[in-house]
Amino acid sequence: MSESATERLSRLLAMVPWLLSHQGVPLAQAATEFGVSERQLVKDLELLFVCGLPGHLPDDLIEADWEGGYVYLRNADAIARPLRLGVDEALALIVGLRTLMSVPGLGDRDAVSRALAKLEAAAGSAGEPAGAVRIDLDRSVEPAVLEACEDAVRRHRRMHLEYLVPHRDETTERDVDPMRVLHVDARWYLEGWCHRAEGVRLFRLDRVVGVEVLDVDGTPPPSARSRDLDSGLFAPGPDDHVVTLDLRPSARWVVDYYPVEEVVDTADGGLRVTVRTGDLAWLRQLVLRLGGSGRVVDPRELADEVRNTAREALRAYV
Repeated sequence: MSESATERLSRLLAMVPWLLSHQGVPLAQAATEFGVSERQLVKDLELLFVCGLPGHLPDDLIEADWEGGYVYLRNADAIARPLRLGVDEALALIVGLRTLMSVPGLGDRDAVSRALAKLEAAAGSAGEPAGAVRIDLDRSVEPAVLEACEDAVRRHRRMHLEYLVPHRDETTERDVDPMRVLHVDARWYLEGWCHRAEGVRLFRLDRVVGVEVLDVDGTPPPSARSRDLDSGLFAPGPDDHVVTLDLRPSARWVVDYYPVEEVVDTADGGLRVTVRTGDLAWLRQLVLRLGGSGRVVDPRELADEVRNTAREALRAYV
């Protein structure tokens, strides 16, 4: 198997300080140290010979000499020192570790805590207010729910969920074979094979009102596949409904909270948007909630449903 560029770069970065501290080391010994053949080591030295500071001035290039079977390296002090994290890199790690510390049921919390303390001290000594970094996870999820989900995933146990479906205003009961716990867009989710839907589903954990880890094997069926979330949580399907909405300026916020495909500015400062969904119930409720700020343009049947529902609601107040 051929070596990747990343693997070779890692070896070169480790090789330079080692060779500088072992001047005159036999070529064969150096090759053994880095687990490569002498031929490969010579190729690495030839590459180092044309490396140096930006600008590639003759005096800035690394000098490598391996004639006679002994290796000498000079003019490489710039990369001989241990690599250090930049301030931005350190703060990114601090954010990640603090997020990890906030997860209930974390295994080796002491190790994470020690690493975090060292990074915060280093960032503080560099003049950055590391203590001002604040991590806010979704606090609406009960820790017991999150811990139960992680336990079920770890032990491959089936779960029984009491799950709230807001757009139907009902609580459903589902048996789920858990696949993974996710934190996406500031919310916790459980992905698993739902026996009620007979398919893979994502469950928002802040909508779980009851949970029980069952003493039953919870291995999902072979056909279960985790959803690719690189493009977001919304995954359009071939049977989805395509709906066109007109939004007044006061309802432009809708495109920031719901998945839309096409957005066109209208003359009144509003938007005409296209929404793709597998469930029209939540979209019908959204338009009703918008009042006069949102209107279904297409399909006509949905527009008539929304209009009739609104009229019935108004008659109830007469």
